[in-house]
Amino acid sequence: MKFTRLNSIIFVGLLSIVGVLIMQLLMLNRAYSLEKKDMEDKIHFALQDVVKRIYRDNKTELTITNQIKKITDDYYIVNIDDVFEHQVLEYYLKSEFQKVKLGLDYEYAIYNCGTDEMIYGNYVSDDGKNPEKCENCFPKNEALIYYFGIRFPDLQQKFITSLGQYWIYTGILFFVLIIYVYSVFLLLKQKKYTELQTDFINNMTHEFKTPLSSILIASQYASSQEEIISNPKLAKYMQIIINQSHKLNHHIERILNVAKGDAKWIELDIKEINLKETLELVKENALLKSSKQSTITIEIPTNCIVLADEFHFYNILINIVDNAIKYSGDAPLILIKSNLTSKGVTLSFSDQGTGIANQHLEYVFDKFYRVPRENKKDIEGFGIGLFYVKKIVDLHHWKIKIINNEGPGITVSILIPKKDIVSQKRKYCM
Repeated sequence: MKFTRLNSIIFVGLLSIVGVLIMQLLMLNRAYSLEKKDMEDKIHFALQDVVKRIYRDNKTELTITNQIKKITDDYYIVNIDDVFEHQVLEYYLKSEFQKVKLGLDYEYAIYNCGTDEMIYGNYVSDDGKNPEKCENCFPKNEALIYYFGIRFPDLQQKFITSLGQYWIYTGILFFVLIIYVYSVFLLLKQKKYTELQTDFINNMTHEFKTPLSSILIASQYASSQEEIISNPKLAKYMQIIINQSHKLNHHIERILNVAKGDAKWIELDIKEINLKETLELVKENALLKSSKQSTITIEIPTNCIVLADEFHFYNILINIVDNAIKYSGDAPLILIKSNLTSKGVTLSFSDQGTGIANQHLEYVFDKFYRVPRENKKDIEGFGIGLFYVKKIVDLHHWKIKIINNEGPGITVSILIPKKDIVSQKRKYCM
């Protein structure tokens, strides 16, 4: 993996989160160890005091050491090495555990030298619960005679619950790490997708420009031939081919650049444009290109003048009309009209076509997005037409929206604000 700037940022971010998580786990482990030691100390001191009180009651001298032996984390053996009663033992256990504020349930068993068995004593709980006795949890110690075993069944759970805030912080960090990794995955996936888009556009540019260059070269060569020069009609047609090829080349360059998502290069050439005349040109062009029996009705005042970039304005209008024809069956009916409001002029394009499912409406302006169709043959183009339209509308600081009609088809509306309507002509836009 190349260490690009993005990869470096991702790596540093991941390293930081993992580092913090490791520190948190170390703190959690440290806190667990301290909590465990504190609990073991409380148990040991309490049991030591129990032994001392028994010896005091028996009025004997404490001669042995290391009376308390930890067998497991939750099980201890206490060597009394002197006779004692289980009632007295239980009283002392309760008393001493209360002194150290242990707050743990426990159960005990006493070794009976007569039966050579551990005799279960009792389960002691602060909240009065009475679980099943675990008599088999008290193994004998062959080396001892006067001793008892004590077990803390909830000790491990106590360790865990006492570290509640540490578990919460650790869980949050794990969650952040998961979200970060998932976000990085989506980012890299999107980056790869963008690279594929760029490659696609570059390839398409090449595929368009190569045959177009051939057409231009052949047309220019043909226009210099005597047969063409001597025939004014052929010379006119040849010049039209050359001019339109240059225009098409210009269109390809600009539209594909917009499709790449780099609209910063566009510098709008704002001028006064007659809305009705421009739409008439769009209508003529659209009808010539289409083999369908289309009917396009324009209800626009004759002298409505707007401020816009002529080239891009014409392109977005032809895109909208072409789409309306494309998805409107064999005999499209398209109505183009304007409405003067307090905010400006709303230019609407209504058709009676197949419409767009509501769940797809919010995505139709996305780059390369194509509305799924039942018939795959109905899906044409590359999904850049409406993306281009939205880009140009945004650059003009206009508004555009698409809604489904109550009947068949959709309506595309462009709001041209008051600032872009020539003041002296505003009254003619009604």
